[in-house]
Amino acid sequence: MHFYRYRLVYFIGIKILLVFFMTSCRQLDVYEKNKVFSKYEWNAKDTVSGSIEIKDSGAYYNLFFVIRHTDRYKYNNIWIDCGIKKPGDQQYHFNKFELFLGDDLNGWYGSGMNDIWDLRIKLNDVPVKFNKGVVEYQIVNVMRDNPLAQVMSSGFRVEKTPSP
Repeated sequence: MHFYRYRLVYFIGIKILLVFFMTSCRQLDVYEKNKVFSKYEWNAKDTVSGSIEIKDSGAYYNLFFVIRHTDRYKYNNIWIDCGIKKPGDQQYHFNKFELFLGDDLNGWYGSGMNDIWDLRIKLNDVPVKFNKGVVEYQIVNVMRDNPLAQVMSSGFRVEKTPSP
């Protein structure tokens, strides 16, 4: 009787380990790149840019603007121009976004530690598809203040998502 109990515990333990290893070895389908600004100032000439290689043309993706700012950032929003150049395109297609970082009632959105706040803001309402190849992006700060004070970094994030 004792032998069967140990055998059962052994097999259950092996199954749990197999499930753990099978799920923990999955590749994360996320790309994120951030640009750090010296003196916490984002100059309008400091373009955040990069490229992502798309290998799965059947997948859907969500696009995010990423920002880290201090508690002393003086606005509750930010205006950006975000340009995307898809594989095969000759030029960027820009869209202007007003993105809200907080409000007077609830304070800053995102996660904060002491006086530093991190926020990822989704840019697309519906997940997008890309053809195989390299997708390039550019993000430009179009706020009236130049340089824009108390912005520590900003960037771009792409997450693979299930179909809509």
